Amino acid sequence: MKSAIIALAVTLALAAPSMAQDHSGHGAATAPSEAAAAYEAANAAMHADMAVELTGDADVDFIRSMIPHHQGAVEMAKIVLKYGTDPEVKALAEAVIAAQDAEIEWMEKWLASKGY
Repeated sequence: MKSAIIALAVTLALAAPSMAQDHSGHGAATAPSEAAAAYEAANAAMHADMAVELTGDADVDFIRSMIPHHQGAVEMAKIVLKYGTDPEVKALAEAVIAAQDAEIEWMEKWLASKGY
């Protein structure tokens, strides 16, 4: 049941941007910018990767789900570094990358210590 709800949420999240309409008169779907397309791809990958097979161990399931969640944040931060213009946002993105990479490393080591 939970995986069906997650799958529906991902499907709706992925469909919403493509359903956006240009209301300037033609009603054609708006073309996403390169940045928007990159964010959509990163978001879709993150959600797909978060759909881990659950073990029933709340700690393990949390960590296994959080790794792709954190990786998604890293990927989004890389996108803003490539396409963004605000120096403060770019500084935040760099901090996000550093923090999330360190946490991913910790989580991977923790899982390995538990035999995963």
